[in-house]
Amino acid sequence: MEAHGVVPDVIDVAPLHILEVRYANNVEVNMGNELTPTQVKDLPVHLSWPKEEGALYTLCMTDPDAPSRKNPKYAEWHHWLVVNIPENNVKRGKTLSEYVGSGPPKGSGLHRYVFLVYKQPHDLKPDEKVLSNRSTENRANFKIKNFAKKYNLGNPIAGNFFQAQWDEHVPKQYKQLNVHVAVE
Repeated sequence: MEAHGVVPDVIDVAPLHILEVRYANNVEVNMGNELTPTQVKDLPVHLSWPKEEGALYTLCMTDPDAPSRKNPKYAEWHHWLVVNIPENNVKRGKTLSEYVGSGPPKGSGLHRYVFLVYKQPHDLKPDEKVLSNRSTENRANFKIKNFAKKYNLGNPIAGNFFQAQWDEHVPKQYKQLNVHVAVE
């Protein structure tokens, strides 16, 4: 994470554990490997991290390179946010922001898509608006560090990330979100 600038761009300290993330067709996230927006357009089929019995967790997927790594004026743009996950059963957590796959603008180069898991000190009662996968509202300029501080989550306990650049799926995603993006 340090080699790719996730530390310090997104978090201050690299997590001790690897968050296992796998998409359909055995597509795995592996500490900065390059995947395509087509490969990651749907929710991951597998997520796993070292869990404690009875503990609750927060999961986030965020892009610190919006709209580009050279001009990250919308960083971070969060793609997914789930709180109150019992152990590592994400489906039973409270989704604050539904999953939106990677969508780097054409010509913006590689973006980093960072998955982080935080162990919660207690059940969270978040005041953030719940976002559908058709909404861009409040996704830009999100900082997972600030969210973690607000809810006293400490440092992430697990993480992973991939990189992606534009492919032919991105315009479909923009249509779903009703956005038009230009890179400066």
